Amino acid sequence: MFASLAPVVLTAVATRSRTRAFIALTKPRIIELLLVSTVPTMVLAQRGLPSLWLMVATVIGGTLSAGGANAINMYVDRDIDALMERTRKRPLVTGEIEPNEALIFAVSLEVIAFFWLWGFVNLLSGLLAVAACAFYVFVYTIWLKRTSTQNIVIGGAAGAAPVLIGWSAVTNTVGWPAIILFGVVFFWTPPHFWALAIRYESDYAAASVPMMPVVAGHRKTAIQIFIYSLIVFACSLALWPVADMGYIYLIAAVLVGIAFSGGAWRLITESDEKRLDSLAIKYFAFSITHLTVLFAAVAIDQLVGWGTA
Repeated sequence: MFASLAPVVLTAVATRSRTRAFIALTKPRIIELLLVSTVPTMVLAQRGLPSLWLMVATVIGGTLSAGGANAINMYVDRDIDALMERTRKRPLVTGEIEPNEALIFAVSLEVIAFFWLWGFVNLLSGLLAVAACAFYVFVYTIWLKRTSTQNIVIGGAAGAAPVLIGWSAVTNTVGWPAIILFGVVFFWTPPHFWALAIRYESDYAAASVPMMPVVAGHRKTAIQIFIYSLIVFACSLALWPVADMGYIYLIAAVLVGIAFSGGAWRLITESDEKRLDSLAIKYFAFSITHLTVLFAAVAIDQLVGWGTA
């Protein structure tokens, strides 16, 4: 009896393993971070809570689109992923998934995402999602990542697209508050990613990827992180008058903005390389908290309300 069950069990285990591998291709943690900005932006566009179905439909479409773009990124980067300690266990490196399977899966997700957003949200949201994917794949992954220290600066536009998608899902337009929030995420991306790159500089050097810490060194990278943190702070404050935000948002933006910039300043003043690595990875983790709190404040401000500009 047990012998007859063995093939069934092995098949089930193999299926689960393959499923996990395909999910890993989409980089779920990155998708979670991207979608942090989507729903709060929809709340701001609605000046209240949009319909549950619209929020769900937009999040599903955004998830599919981001997942497809990330999977294409893994397909293109499978050669350098094999050279980096941080990415060696990705499914295309380990051989759990064949490259042609990954590419078919990724493109299928993008096609489904476009028609899903077009059918259940609106055409503009679908077009923005496709444009973000194309930019991430062709401009960042294929062109800039391996050739320019500005790769993550320009490539950050793709990661900021969910803001525009969220706004357009509600209004079928792109307004100034959405553009400012796009700027927040766009300028937030370099300090967020460069902090990680400081910690994993040897990985990028081994793969010949010209990330800022590899080419310019830690101190110059820390200075750039600080400059960009101030720009993020300025953009977040600009939303207050432009979008007629309340004091809940303003207080949150000031507090997390000071902490974000202060953390960047500590990177500049730290001279010990080992402590700098530790501070950089802490700053990377805090940058996620910073973005999450800021966008949560956008939504709470609109739903609760406490004074306006």
